[in-house]
Amino acid sequence: MTLAQVDLAPPMPAEIAALHDGGEPVWIFAYGSLLWDAELCDAATEPALLYGYHRSFCLLSYDYRGTAANPGLTLGLDRGGSCRGAALRLRSAALDRIWHREMSGRVVYAARLLRVQTANGTRQALAFTALRTCADYAGRLSRDEAARIILGAAGRRGRCRDYFENTLQHLEQLGFADPPLRRLAARVRALAAHD
Repeated sequence: MTLAQVDLAPPMPAEIAALHDGGEPVWIFAYGSLLWDAELCDAATEPALLYGYHRSFCLLSYDYRGTAANPGLTLGLDRGGSCRGAALRLRSAALDRIWHREMSGRVVYAARLLRVQTANGTRQALAFTALRTCADYAGRLSRDEAARIILGAAGRRGRCRDYFENTLQHLEQLGFADPPLRRLAARVRALAAHD
């Protein structure tokens, strides 16, 4: 595989391309870094609740937050439970950038159109969910296992722990408290104190 191929995103499925080509605004469910992406800060947002998926550090990172020898962990929407996030209303032209951002390189997400609940009713939103069949899917790790990975990994975009802490801080600031992530953060900090 060449470097150029690594950056290629697969083509959009027909149902998602139809959103793009329709010219109407597109709703994206944001649960992690899309919530504070500077290029999306002008997007209209609505707090949203997604049932059937939860926020989880369940994807191995061999480049951005880790290496092949020492992979890190990144966020994914994994099956089960629910997730508080935001529905972002984007112009259809912004979908190309989001698609490239989320789907380039190693494909770790499945793009799905899912129903999210907002104060203004139910919306259909595009969500990028963890692809359980990909080799990068770490699954449900124990809290200790996940904490050790987060503490020990670093990649091209920095330390995995910094990414984790930044994620937690932004979620708290936005009012999307996530008790499982808080418990994981406590374990990360406890392990760090013993190193």
